[in-house]
Amino acid sequence: MRYGEEVQLTLHSDYALRGLIYLGTHPGEHGYVKLLPGRSGGMGPAWAPELIRLGDVVVDAEQNMRLVECFDMSTHSCPITKHCGLKGARSEALDAFVASLITRTLADRLHGERRKALKSTFVRLQR
Repeated sequence: MRYGEEVQLTLHSDYALRGLIYLGTHPGEHGYVKLLPGRSGGMGPAWAPELIRLGDVVVDAEQNMRLVECFDMSTHSCPITKHCGLKGARSEALDAFVASLITRTLADRLHGERRKALKSTFVRLQR
């Protein structure tokens, strides 16, 4: 897990997850994005949705996963870090957040009626 400077997830993760959901709504096209050459090419998925864990996507998309400044002992300026006891709790919370997403896959987001509803939503957005 990488730690960084921001308090919340950036749009990088949001866009990465939404993009994967979009790709996952197209049967036969699942996974991280790959380029498709040729006249009718563009972009397409590289892996099956069952292999794409949402936690991996978030960790890959985020430049850092630092909840608060004390996660980086070389740059923090908080005077109570040594004694407050919150760093461990925050670290456990971040680990639990990522672990929760690791148990979920892109396929989990695209089963049954959800896939159809998402696909029709994306079609409307394209027009």
